This record gives sequence, structure tokens and C-alpha cells, in this order.
Amino acid sequence: MSGWQLAAELPAPAREAFADLDRVFALEGEWIAGDQMSKVLRVEVAGQRYYVKQYWGAGKGLRRWLGRPRVEAEWQNLHLFAAWGIPAAPVVGWGLERRFGRFRRGALITAELVGTEDLAALARQHDPRLQRRDWLDKVGGQLAEATRRMHRHGFAHNDLKWRNLLVNPAGELYLIDCPTGSFWWGPLLRYREIKDLACLDKVAKYHLSRTRRLRFYLQYAGRERLAAADKRRLRKILAFFEGRE
Repeated sequence: MSGWQLAAELPAPAREAFADLDRVFALEGEWIAGDQMSKVLRVEVAGQRYYVKQYWGAGKGLRRWLGRPRVEAEWQNLHLFAAWGIPAAPVVGWGLERRFGRFRRGALITAELVGTEDLAALARQHDPRLQRRDWLDKVGGQLAEATRRMHRHGFAHNDLKWRNLLVNPAGELYLIDCPTGSFWWGPLLRYREIKDLACLDKVAKYHLSRTRRLRFYLQYAGRERLAAADKRRLRKILAFFEGRE
């Protein structure tokens, strides 16, 4: 498909600024990140800030030629999160352009989640909230529920890292950046579930107690205590990145 869409609730000044892909790719703003296939800008329109992801590459490997371009996967996944009741960055603009059937460029625009910080930044700053039981219960519970919902739908995030989890001053959690998430089944889904949980624990093991990490797993599993199957899964989670860090 080729085309460009804007969210119905987008204010008029932003609708004009983001009217089409030509205008989106002409935007100037604060550089946030970039690589060989994309860049992210933060722009302000009428007092509201937005994150604009501009893609000129469809993806790595076979995705350059086959399957969904990376930008399309990301906006579709964020729309899935919204449909499943998983708080995520609100998508306000999305679309792509093809030439002779091949991906040429695409973009994704999300509205800023005001006052949020990513959990990886909190960890680097040794934020005191990471030692508060009430805050961890609230944030951990939301994260456990979001992860469980994804997995129950047969979906794995595939990059469920602390840097992709935002939290606001009220302790409300949001997911961002999910271009590699996809649906799986059977043993492949079980493997991806373990990878998602291992990605979360990769940072958690340095900043949270074993008791807190176990509490998160029990929240995710919806149990009061571990069953034999949980213990087997936990061993796989703990071993997932061994020798790769």
C-alpha cells in the first residue's frame, strides 16, 4: 500500500504541518536518534511536541525486499497495543510511499507523552523510585499486565527493553518502539516469550532485588506461588543471555 493518514483528533495546526509525506520529510526539529535507514526528530507545533520517525529503508536483511517495511510494522503494532488496551505512544500520523512496487520512504508520528522518562534512564540515574515498594508495585503490575496481554494474543515484542518503557510522574507506564514485534505460535511463541522476559530482566537484575524480580514474574504469570513449569521457565529466562553480555 501507499498513502498517508492522520488521526482524526489531530489539531488543525498539526494537520497542516503533517499534511503529506513531502511536508513530513521537509520538517526540521531536534535530532533524537538515527541510523542508516531512519532518523527521529522531535518537533513542536502549536505548543504540542511530536516525535517524527522518517524511514528511507524498509528494514534489514530480507525485509529490504520482502514482507512489511519496518515503519509499517511499527505503526501496526502500536495500533494493536491500543486495540488491546495496552498504553503506548499515541500514533497521530502514518504511511509510506512505494515506487514500482518497492518501498521508497515512510513515516510515523507519535504525540509526546508529557513528563515521561524511560526506565533505562531511571536506572542510570539510580532514581530513588526504584527502591520504593509502592512505586514498583504499581509500575511492575502495569508492565506485567501489558506483557501478559501481548503474549496471550500470540504476540511477542522482541525488543522489550527498559529504554522502550516510559513512565510519567503519576507512575503510569507506556510502551514505545516496537518495529520488530510479531505474531508467533507453538514453540516459537514460547521462545519469544522467554526472550521478552529475559530482556526485561537483563537490566532488572542489576537494580532490583531477587524478591522484586520474582514478584514481577508472579504478577505476569497471574500466580501466588511458583509451579514446576514456572521454575523451568525461570531457568530459561535467567540463562537466555548467558555468555552474550
